[in-house]
Amino acid sequence: MNLFSSIRVRLVKLILSLTLPIAAVCGVVSFGAGAVTPVPEAGALMPASQFLPEKPGYTSWRVLAQVELVKQNSKLLPAFAQNVSVLDGKTIRVQGFMMPLDIGDKQRRFLLVAAPPHCAFCLPAGPDAMIEVRAKSDVRYGFDAVSLSGKLQVLKDDPAGLYYRLVDAVVAQ
Repeated sequence: MNLFSSIRVRLVKLILSLTLPIAAVCGVVSFGAGAVTPVPEAGALMPASQFLPEKPGYTSWRVLAQVELVKQNSKLLPAFAQNVSVLDGKTIRVQGFMMPLDIGDKQRRFLLVAAPPHCAFCLPAGPDAMIEVRAKSDVRYGFDAVSLSGKLQVLKDDPAGLYYRLVDAVVAQ
């Protein structure tokens, strides 16, 4: 092995040793098989920046977290609790934080997540605490929580690994 090859091998090992722990922290690498987003128990005190208080008439992230992964054939697929499955195709209201998927201050397709994003490269939660939103009209991007209304789709085998989609979404009053 020449000097150049030796340096290249060491450099690759160094990069891997630095990126795998970062990827695990950011949720890019998963080590578990279940829905992993920690949701505070009812009545638990959480910092205001972590989870929004539940609102009457809004679907709770605690409800949406009632999913676990089950192995079917050679894939892990979500198995939803009955009270989540009955929401499929229903119009719901939900509140959360926007993670834009496009550049700009007006978004039509974005992720709504249960906790505020803390890193531009990391999702703040697992797939049970995010909803892909397809809005009817532009929704202004901001750091504050947003309340939306739309038809919920419960996704059983989404290629992107998503569990929920909100279509025809509008800002809720």
